[in-house]
Amino acid sequence: MYPTKVPWGELDDKAVSIARALAMDAVQKVGNGHPGTAMSLAPVAYTLFQRFLRHDPSDPQWIGRDRFVLSCGHSSLTLYIQLLFSGYGLSIDDLKAFRTWGSLTPGHPEYGHTAGVETTTGPLGQGVANAVGMAMASRYERGLLDPDAAWGASPFDHNIWVICSDGDLQEGVSTEASSLAGTQALGNLKVIYDDNRISIEGDTHYAFTEDVSARYRAYGWHVIEVAARSNGDVDRDALESAMEEAVAMTSKPTLIRLKTVIAWPAPKARNTAKSHGSALGADEVAATKKELGLPAEDFFFPTEIASHVGKVAARGQDLRADWNKGFETWKSTQADKAALLKRLVEGQLPTGWDSNLPTFSPDKEVATRKASGDAINALARTLPEMFGGSSDLADSNNTTIEEGESFLPASSSMKHANPYGRTIHFGIREHAMGSILNGMSLHGLVRPFGGTFLVFSDYMRGAVRLSALMNLPVTYVWTHDSIGLGEDGPTHQPVEHIAALRAIPNFDVIRPADANEVVAAWREIIIRKRPVGILLSRQNLPVIDRSKFASASLVSRGAYSLNSQPNPDVILIATGSEVSIALAASELLASEGISARVVSAPCLEWFSAQDHNYRESVLPSNVRARVSIEAGIAQGWRDLIGDCGVAVSLEHFGASASASKLFSEFGFTPEKVAAAARDSISKARA
Repeated sequence: MYPTKVPWGELDDKAVSIARALAMDAVQKVGNGHPGTAMSLAPVAYTLFQRFLRHDPSDPQWIGRDRFVLSCGHSSLTLYIQLLFSGYGLSIDDLKAFRTWGSLTPGHPEYGHTAGVETTTGPLGQGVANAVGMAMASRYERGLLDPDAAWGASPFDHNIWVICSDGDLQEGVSTEASSLAGTQALGNLKVIYDDNRISIEGDTHYAFTEDVSARYRAYGWHVIEVAARSNGDVDRDALESAMEEAVAMTSKPTLIRLKTVIAWPAPKARNTAKSHGSALGADEVAATKKELGLPAEDFFFPTEIASHVGKVAARGQDLRADWNKGFETWKSTQADKAALLKRLVEGQLPTGWDSNLPTFSPDKEVATRKASGDAINALARTLPEMFGGSSDLADSNNTTIEEGESFLPASSSMKHANPYGRTIHFGIREHAMGSILNGMSLHGLVRPFGGTFLVFSDYMRGAVRLSALMNLPVTYVWTHDSIGLGEDGPTHQPVEHIAALRAIPNFDVIRPADANEVVAAWREIIIRKRPVGILLSRQNLPVIDRSKFASASLVSRGAYSLNSQPNPDVILIATGSEVSIALAASELLASEGISARVVSAPCLEWFSAQDHNYRESVLPSNVRARVSIEAGIAQGWRDLIGDCGVAVSLEHFGASASASKLFSEFGFTPEKVAAAARDSISKARA
């Protein structure tokens, strides 16, 4: 898998010194940034990219590549300089433009913006958890494509490398993910922990004194400790030996605990908190370059060094050529699997992929969480790339793929364990689940989903925001979506959560009204390939009679008129479980001679993307009397209901009682909605 390595030479030493100087220069030029970690990590990143990482800079999306995650994204220069050295399209001018408008070198690495960046990092701990997701997806994809090959013999075997910091390992999300990685025995996960004992506030021992090595051994990881040289620099020989040991370890994840001195070898700034997040200053930069034996010239990158480090591209092409031989052999013997891979890489859907989707009769009430479970299983029968689970709530979230077996390593003694199983047991780790789902999606071939209660979306918001920021097609299944969950009470009843999730840019929030809207929503989720949360009821809901009301296929529009009321006196706009209440209210109003149009609005983001004519046809601007009905805070609804509108909402926490009692006590009844409609009509006519 890895080529024979030549001895480390004088040009390698000089390249590392230049990498350190470039990190200082880039931060000094812009006047802000994080030079210290990039300086001390220069030999680590250089060793990884030049000697261990299987990558082809001419094709950053090569499916046979190793993945590299810089979890400590604030040290983005650690990555950018290696991308410059390796030939990923960055130039010295890009380093000069570090952290400036429109540059390819923003303050933190951004996925989809700079070639060679595998994930957006910066919020600490996320990259570690993303890497766990990549390692899990890698194993699952191998099961789809080449399950019987011995490790190392398949073209789909590769490693996930991570560099992380003290800060990453202090964040709870990395703890959650690392614990799960141990349970999953992710032997292709290799994490290098930069143990420099410095953060913004100074010595990390103000807050972080645990034995990290013991903790990771307790998780089930293989741990290797590498001390620094006596002068404080990285011991490259010991590091390389540790990396070789990590590559050889395939039965459990590996943590290389590497002692470093931040900002080495700056005479005054080394081992200081200032060097973490501030420019070193012209005098210290000059003194450090003298220490490194480099000229005072800014952004010094001589042709000799550029040529030497650029040889890694040829190494990558050699690796690619060797890989291609095995890949072509695999294709010639696995025609069906090769066709599957082609479809997955191209992002296509198979013929008849939605043919198994259920249709629900209005004769029986159905909880939308139940309908979602049915839809997931119907889709899973034709889409093997669907892969997911729950944070220990599978029976409540209805996220289990029937007969899919549990995704667990071959060493597991658990019932139905299968290293290529389709049902993931994330454990009670909501934040890690979200970040792991992001990593799975980033890996490239799967369509991941994960479930928990809506109220616990708070625990995973950081990951959800990054799904949206990276535009990843991750599906969050959030059940128990309102006070309708009942007796568990206010700790479990979401009130502000729907509005809070809608506030995330580039994130679709879907709250279906009934079982058939759920099915239509899932179909649209698969087609759209966007970050999305689907919000589902615990309680049974009426299934709307589509022979009397509009088709659920209109869910694709985001909002639509359920009943035919061409010139209504008032418009009732509802989501989820409140749509049936709005329909009942419209009947009360009709008995009074008031014409009410009922609009189901399962996804306001999809509706806002429709053209003006469609939006006007659903919510005509001349009808100013409008009522929104949603069992959550009213924030965000004013834009749709206007100054004459009335919001039937919940502006306080819930209580412990049955769903029917809570809806009655808190005003979610046809009578209250009808009264709100009359109020809005009065305002519009005033």
